[in-house]
Amino acid sequence: MLDYDKEAGDYDALRGGEPRAEAAARAVLGLVPEGARRMLDIACGTGIVTRRLAAARDGMRVTGLDLTHAMASRAAVRLPGSVVIGDGRRLPFRDGEFDAVSSVWLLHLLGGPEDVRAVVGECARVLRPGGVYVTTVDKAASHNVGSDIDAVLAPRPRAPAMDPAAAVEEYASEHGLRVAGHARFPGRGQGRSPRRTVADLRRGWFVTLPPGEPLADAYAVRLASLPDQDRPRPDPEFSLRAFRKSA
Repeated sequence: MLDYDKEAGDYDALRGGEPRAEAAARAVLGLVPEGARRMLDIACGTGIVTRRLAAARDGMRVTGLDLTHAMASRAAVRLPGSVVIGDGRRLPFRDGEFDAVSSVWLLHLLGGPEDVRAVVGECARVLRPGGVYVTTVDKAASHNVGSDIDAVLAPRPRAPAMDPAAAVEEYASEHGLRVAGHARFPGRGQGRSPRRTVADLRRGWFVTLPPGEPLADAYAVRLASLPDQDRPRPDPEFSLRAFRKSA
């Protein structure tokens, strides 16, 4: 697992920056009802997406929440007075406090199905009846774009996915949330090049290939042999699901 306190300084630059944030915010807002007045963005990170959510609609107040101090500090610069440090599994908010809740690029990071269930359950709890929860699903699968890099990495050990759409839909149903929509958006600027993928290997991006392990080194050698070392391959395309809380 990456150390997100250490990642905070370079996080935006390494993950597509403003173009990716714009695409994500537009897709999330497309699933949030126009009448929403209070929104919570869980795992807001640096606030690069959250700021766009907050600026998009007059009269909608957006609160960001993140567990990592360094991330939350950066988000607070973008959204003064609207960022809270907290755990998505135990949200520090009242029942029914929000009209909408979002969690972008969170569920895939959690430690197991029970943690995912806990986050989904907390999102349901803080939603008002009729409110909407929007989340990304199938994060890891989104990065497989059929490139030569994917072909090299295909045999690597895989960690179990925490956010498959079917499982998230099941957890949502357990908490009175029903599927209300879906969307896709491009991860602009996140197309991998071989050289960048080797750098990601070296810093622990691939959790089943710890830096310095012989297997990780073997994949690095194969990636370094690919042509066009600095040419980004196609961007990933991320998936969103929206769920509405029963009235």
